[in-house]
Amino acid sequence: MILYFSGTGNSEYVAKRIGNGLGDEVLNLFDRIRNSDSSRLHSERPWVLVVPTYAWRIPRIVENWLRKATLSGSKEIYFVMTCGGSIGNAGAYTEALCSHMGMQYRGCQRIVMPENYIAMFGTPGPEEARRIIEKAEPVMDEIIEKIRNGEAFLQPSTGVGDKINSSFVNTIFYPVFVHSRKFFAEESCISCGKCEKVCPLNNIHMENGKPVWGDNCTHCMACISRCPKEAIEYRKKSKGKVRYTCPK
Repeated sequence: MILYFSGTGNSEYVAKRIGNGLGDEVLNLFDRIRNSDSSRLHSERPWVLVVPTYAWRIPRIVENWLRKATLSGSKEIYFVMTCGGSIGNAGAYTEALCSHMGMQYRGCQRIVMPENYIAMFGTPGPEEARRIIEKAEPVMDEIIEKIRNGEAFLQPSTGVGDKINSSFVNTIFYPVFVHSRKFFAEESCISCGKCEKVCPLNNIHMENGKPVWGDNCTHCMACISRCPKEAIEYRKKSKGKVRYTCPK
């Protein structure tokens, strides 16, 4: 079974692509995370978890869900991480997580997809995004083939910088950067409530027709990227930047 979490569509596309290639079931974890649903899931085939990379590791909301979830049947699990460049030393942490879960770790593979972290970085225009995705397609094919053949992913070598990014930087990233205080809606907001619906943590609610953010944010960028009027900003960090959602 292919499990995925996605804010702007990159990991969703990769998960469905892998699912189609393997002829396997694909499950969006959005509702389970949003509703704190860790009830049993079963698969006789290896598990494949597809997630974005948050500060060189899997998102904490996904890791927390996995620590509570019951995955029965197959004990094998593969990790596929979409990223704008690097996953750092994420493999060491996913392997440790597997040990905690009593699962057999089959490796962690990165797929470079268009950057979507608009709170810090620039996002690509449509043509550039398509070029990046086209370049990623052969990597997806290789992943499908390895899983089909029961092969573990080869683990890339990691340097000191990778280890620092996935440990020290990740540790300070969440308390320092991951908050919703800078989000706001401009007058162009049409009160459609889509931002409220796409938040995986129920962190947004509407007041007087405008979104209000709470304190439980994971910086998935779903609200700012999926707003149909591009009315949401992240203070000055997002001004003038392209809103990215996966064109696939």
